Parts: sequence; structure tokens; C-alpha cells
Amino acid sequence: MMTSAGKVFRTGRLYALLSIFAVFSAFPFYWMIIATFKRDHDLFSPTNNPFLFNEPPTLDHLRLLLFDTHFLTYLLNTFLVGMAVVAITLIIAVPAAYSLARWARGWGEMLGIGIFLTYLVPPAILFIPLSRFAAAFGLQESLWSLILIYPTFTIPFCTWLLMGFFKTIPRDIEEQAMIDGLSRLGAMVKVVLPLAISGILTIVVFAFTLSMHEFIYALTFISVSAKKTVSIGVPTELVRGDVFQWGPLMAGALIASTPVAVVYTFFLDRFIAGFTMGAVK
Repeated sequence: MMTSAGKVFRTGRLYALLSIFAVFSAFPFYWMIIATFKRDHDLFSPTNNPFLFNEPPTLDHLRLLLFDTHFLTYLLNTFLVGMAVVAITLIIAVPAAYSLARWARGWGEMLGIGIFLTYLVPPAILFIPLSRFAAAFGLQESLWSLILIYPTFTIPFCTWLLMGFFKTIPRDIEEQAMIDGLSRLGAMVKVVLPLAISGILTIVVFAFTLSMHEFIYALTFISVSAKKTVSIGVPTELVRGDVFQWGPLMAGALIASTPVAVVYTFFLDRFIAGFTMGAVK
């Protein structure tokens, strides 16, 4: 039997490790907040404490970001691209994963792995031929180039992930629904998809965040400032040669990353369930 002192020690050790992890995870956000509201002199002075406000905070960095750049337009462009990519990914990945998981049998597993392997191809290899594709269809300097190209790497992974998730749902549930009068499509929509909501939510978050943070393709296809997304607009507009405007840069990073962090926090359980059930079982 473990003594009370041993239990206290184990509990204290667990909380100590969790505290270290929490501080490690929260520090980037703390640093972005500090850098966003610090004055330039306070931010760059080597004699000042970099982790505290040594001078009164300022809103100049936020004012420059919001009113002297197209940052709000970058956010809107990012949201439009992300929502369009999520919609395309769901429309293609959900029926593809369902059909491979239910009807393809043995070769469907191999095909699913093959689809997943296409996701592992580095973007540095593909951006040149894809740029020629975008130019051939007149999509340069257009958000449509990103909307049509991002699904090429969101669909393979999401299809593979959902395949494993659909396999965890017993076939008997669908068969019972079909006996009760539903068609195959009706059983899929009314029975299977509600049970697969964790996996679907996982691919929604994955597709949106991946399209939000992608850099190479966005940098290749978009050079007009008003058409840029956050991932390229903030660094390209606020870095001029060797001059880094750290305050506005950190303000942009803070505003762009906070919604994603909130979504991950509130839907963490479903997100983990989607990955573990889809990838393990």
C-alpha cells in the first residue's frame, strides 16, 4: 500500500510537470503580448528586462498594424480561403473515406495508404509545377489559386484519417437503419456522420489551420498586398530588408493565433478523439 506521503509526492510531481508544461505552452503568447504593447525603446534596449514592462505600455504597434497595413484584409482573405478549403475538403474527403472504408475491402486499405503518402510530398517540390498550373488557368494573383491548390494536401490526409474513423463505427448500425427504411445515403447522413462528428471536426480544424498557416504556395501565387493572407502578409509587409518591426509583427501573430488557440482549447477532447480513433483503430 502506498503511504500518504508517497501519494502526496506523486501528486506534487504530477502537478509540477503540468505546471512546467503549461508555462512552456503559454510563454509564446505571453511574449507576443509583451512585445505588442512595449515601446520600441523598451523593446530594443539591452539593459531593460525583456519579459516585463519597463516603460508604460503603448498602442502604437497595434495602430500601425491595423491602420497602416492591410492586416484586416489579410484576415478576411485568410477566412475566405480557409472556409472554402474546408468545404471542398469535406465534400470530397467524407464520401471518399466512407466508400474506401465500407466497400473497398483489402485494396481500399492500400489505396488509403497511397492517398496518405501523397500528403507527405514536400511543397517545395510541387510549388513550381503548381505555379505553372495556376498561370495556365489565369489564377495568378487570385485567392482562387489557393482555394484550388490547398485541397491537394488537405484531402489526402483527411481522407486517410476519416477512413480509420469510419471503420470504428459498426456496420450493424447502418444495416439496422436501412432495415428501418433508410437508403444507403440516408443511413450515412443520419446515422454514420453524427457518430463521426469527432473525426469530421478534426479534419475541419486541420484543414482550416493548415490553409491559414501555409506559406510557400501563398508566397508563390500572391504578390499583390490586398490579396495576401495572414501567413505572408504580416512577414512580407512588416519586414523590410534587415529591419524587423517586432511590435507590429508580434501583434499580428497574436491576433491571428488567438482564435486558433481558443478553438483547440474548447474542442481538444473531440480533436484528440478524432486523431486517436482515426489513426489507431
